[in-house]
Amino acid sequence: MVPDIEAVLAPWTESTTGVFSAAETPDRMEENLPVIRVQRLGGYDERFADHPRVAVDVFAATADEARALASQLTEALLFLRGPVNGAVIRDVRCDAGFSRLPWANELVHRRGATFTISLRAA
Repeated sequence: MVPDIEAVLAPWTESTTGVFSAAETPDRMEENLPVIRVQRLGGYDERFADHPRVAVDVFAATADEARALASQLTEALLFLRGPVNGAVIRDVRCDAGFSRLPWANELVHRRGATFTISLRAA
């Protein structure tokens, strides 16, 4: 069975960037910025592989901080290959690069992107 992409990718993004990462945003997020959210949007499965489409959102206190973190994360994701948290990443494709997205709290600056990540069980 192929591991859940959120359980694979969120800990990896946190260890790579040093920024809290999870599938859900924390309560009172504006007090704990920056934050990275990783959520599966869809994708497709094969017998021994999974190809999830993943939304990656970066939340920060300033637009510049969000942009810098998004750039760092894009670079790291596009080079991600090999064993990661119980899975083997075979390929990462950026479907829509990071762009500014609205958020209900004006103290939070959000940038989001979508990636398709091909993986199999380790």
